[in-house]
Order: sequence, then C-alpha cells, then structure tokens
Amino acid sequence: MQSPGHRRLSQTNTQSVAATPGRMNLSGGAMAYTVAGTGPTVLLIHGLGGTRQTWRHLIAPLARNHTVIAPDLPGHGQSDPPAGDYSLGAHACALRDLLLALGHQRATLVGHSLGGGVALQTAYQFPERTDRIVLISSGGLGAEVTPILRAATLPGADTVVAGLSTIPSSVTRSLFGVIPALVGRSDGQVLADVLSGLSDQQQRRAFLRTARTVIDWRGQTVSATRQLGLLSDVPLLVAWGTGDKTIPPRHHHALAERVPHAVTVEIAGAGHYPHETAPVQLLSAMQTFLAATQPFRYSDDRWLRLLTQPPADDAVTRTAEQQVAERTTSPQSG
Repeated sequence: MQSPGHRRLSQTNTQSVAATPGRMNLSGGAMAYTVAGTGPTVLLIHGLGGTRQTWRHLIAPLARNHTVIAPDLPGHGQSDPPAGDYSLGAHACALRDLLLALGHQRATLVGHSLGGGVALQTAYQFPERTDRIVLISSGGLGAEVTPILRAATLPGADTVVAGLSTIPSSVTRSLFGVIPALVGRSDGQVLADVLSGLSDQQQRRAFLRTARTVIDWRGQTVSATRQLGLLSDVPLLVAWGTGDKTIPPRHHHALAERVPHAVTVEIAGAGHYPHETAPVQLLSAMQTFLAATQPFRYSDDRWLRLLTQPPADDAVTRTAEQQVAERTTSPQSG
C-alpha cells in the first residue's frame, strides 16, 4: 500500500518515482514543496499565479538522475504568505533558505516566466549556490508583456480577478480562444486553470502583489539585462515557444545574442507554458543540457572581474534586443 504523504509519478520505460510532499517551517514562513529522486539538485520555480503542480510532467523524468525540488513560492499554493515583501529578491532568499533547510548547498535553477526572473535574481544574489540556469519563457528580459498582466496592476484588479476566477474553466478557455492575439493557441486551458486557482484569497493576493513588484500598466519594470555579463561562466539553457503571446519570443533571441554560450530551444507551436503543453520536447533538451554541462564554480576574484568589466562596445548605444527587433521589422533589401 502507498504510504501517506507520498504519491507515485509514472515514467515511461522505467520504475515509478516516489514524490514526497513536504512543508518546511522557516523564519519567513512555512514553504510547501515536492521532492523526488536522488543526485544533483534541480530546483523548479513556477511562474506568477502558479504552484508547483505546473511541473507535474517534468518531476518524475528529471528525478531519474537528480534530486528534484519543486516549491510553492511564498504566498502561492500551500506556502505561507511573506511578511509583505513579494519581490524577486525576497523570493530568492526564501528559496535559498529552503534549499539549505533541506540539506542542499547548490542547485540547477529552473524558472518559468516570473520564475525565470526569480532564477536570475537567485543566481545574482547567490552565485556560489548556482550550478546552472534553465529559463523557460522567462520574464525580466524586456519590457513587453501581455496586456492581461498589465491590467492586473491597475486599481480594482482584485475585484475583477475575483469575479473572473469563479467562471467555470471550460467557459474561460472558450473566451480565451476568441482572443488569439492575447492568448497562445495551446495555452487556453492552462490559463483557465491558473485563473480558477485565484478564487482563493491568499493566492489572489500573492498574484496581484507579486505582479505589481515586476509589472506596471506599461509593461515589465524589472530587467536582468544589465547583469547578463555575469552569466558568462554559468551554463545556461533558454527555452520558449514560438506561439508565446505573454512574453515576446524576441526577448529570448536577444538574450541568446547577449550570452553566446547559451543553449537555445525554440519549440514550434508551443505557447507560454511549454513545460505543460510540450513537455517531451522540453524535457529532452533539459536532460541533454544537464548531462552535457559541468556545474558553475564560483570564485570571488572572477566574479569581481565580471562585476567591474566595462560593457561591450555595441551595448553603449543599442541593446541586443533592439538589434534583433530592427532585423525582424526592417524590409528585406532587394
């Protein structure tokens, strides 16, 4: 009989892996998490309004060769809300505390959307605890973001979100289907499920307060682009879907130009949630990346050189993102 507190995650052509849910009491509040497998640590960081459930397709396969930890960020899912700080830096500290409390000194950081921004912030604050970075449809790489999220920062958004969250997800999915310019074709059901989860007041508060730390009515307000030079020695995988309507794919193209050693995976037809809608393609790339790269090794001297080196000449007048945008929009010469 399956023991209480465990559930089995099925795998293809391999024995199932026990995934253990847990709850760790920390000074900043208790954090809920799921852990599975043994080996080098992989930390999965969900996005805005999400929970660790978003990683259900990836946990078991990754746990074949790794210790996989998937937490609910503070205020999200079953984790306690923080004292009031929902910033990227506060989330990074909470993740550091959870890793240490669970007995892990370092981890490969895997972040989706907002979680990508949290992963980048964690690597910036705690480089000595970072093995690799995997960014999936990551935020923090440019200003543009869907108007749906910009609207969540406006006055009265709480009442609107609370009302929308009570609509059956099947109806919400149908509504999303008629606005293809705002919602990727494959993302309708995922977004409907996220919205349904915001019927819980704590989840809704965490969603809105976290959103307002990184977004305003004009777009994303927090950017990691100035710190990208610090990633020159950190193994980096960047993945996104061609049909992402939440964060423009050009943000990821620009990142790839700024960080030449980055491994890039563009998944045709996928939207903002490739780990949910195209997990096979994403998982294959992640497993290859994890097997083929060596963990980053931190050095104070090297980090100081990276912190103080001047920017590249071409970054003085134009960012790589602008260059990509120009090539994309300019007419082809005859």
